[in-house]
Amino acid sequence: MQTFLVTGGLGFIGANFILKARKQKLANIINIDKLTYAANPLTLAELQDDSGYNFVRGDIGDIDLVIKILEQYQPDAIINFAAESHVDRSILSPIDFIQTNVVGTFQLLEASIAYWQNLSSLKRASFRFLHISTDEVYGSLSPTDPAFREDTPYAPNSPYAASKAGSDHLVRAYYHTYGLPTVTTNCSNNYGPCQFPEKLIPLMILNALNGKPLPIYGDGQNVRDWLYVEDHCDAIYLVLQQSSIGETYNVGGNNEQDNLTVVKKICEILDELVPQPGLSRSELVTFVKDRPGHDRRYAIDCSKIKRDLGWEPKESFESGLLKTIQWYLNNPNWVEQVQSGNYQNWIAKNYGDRK
Repeated sequence: MQTFLVTGGLGFIGANFILKARKQKLANIINIDKLTYAANPLTLAELQDDSGYNFVRGDIGDIDLVIKILEQYQPDAIINFAAESHVDRSILSPIDFIQTNVVGTFQLLEASIAYWQNLSSLKRASFRFLHISTDEVYGSLSPTDPAFREDTPYAPNSPYAASKAGSDHLVRAYYHTYGLPTVTTNCSNNYGPCQFPEKLIPLMILNALNGKPLPIYGDGQNVRDWLYVEDHCDAIYLVLQQSSIGETYNVGGNNEQDNLTVVKKICEILDELVPQPGLSRSELVTFVKDRPGHDRRYAIDCSKIKRDLGWEPKESFESGLLKTIQWYLNNPNWVEQVQSGNYQNWIAKNYGDRK
């Protein structure tokens, strides 16, 4: 069985990938995560007695620690999920994003190439460094623009997007300059179980359940492509096993939705599953001041990964959204643990002055 070093494996997408890898016995997992605000150890609690899973608390920017982990566990691949990922937080504190997404990725690449160069010829040939990135590096689209392709020029508009663009460029450079066998995926907006509730869908689910306002930026017409996280994890594993080195793949859900429509669908499902007499949850929708530089539309053309590797998403937006809502309804302990005082303070800071 292969061994993967997963960075940021207590974050949303990384944790879902680890659960898939262990449940399906795809690989043994070494998880390095520095346990920031968005990490919840409950997400992977079911793996505490799994001998094929090992957790190391640490930062990808700590090159000595990463080298030590690589030498100890001898992984067959590194999957880099570790990132600061919330646009609103990047506007309030961009330095954290530069430090983790740019400097951290650089240090991880340095450790990886030192490890890779000392492998046997057979292991060197099969080793992969898979970098998980975002469609936000491509900038914003008008309603009539074609969807992002892998050759779409980068045009990031937020500190978050710029930091991810920087990390993408570093990964590309380490392949072309040093020969490190890298692959990059750029995904659209993920949603699903275990997502930290500062992001749109879990925030709206939990606010609607608690009768709180549902804050929507601007006119609510910003459009995103929505990718169910389990579909994304399937794509990641397929790319890791079958992609040629140096490739980039866009991964999308083929589900463009504007924010207001997303929130209204959440309200409709909750009104059906958990009715509250006398209240239609769509009445809680509150339009708030837009965030600076808010990209109008993202859309992903994922025809390349379908053509090359045979991947396409399985979930429709409706089926994925229903599964997501049911997960949050069924896991109140997880929700309670992540909604700490720090989280509540951030919500107040981000939304409190937008009315």
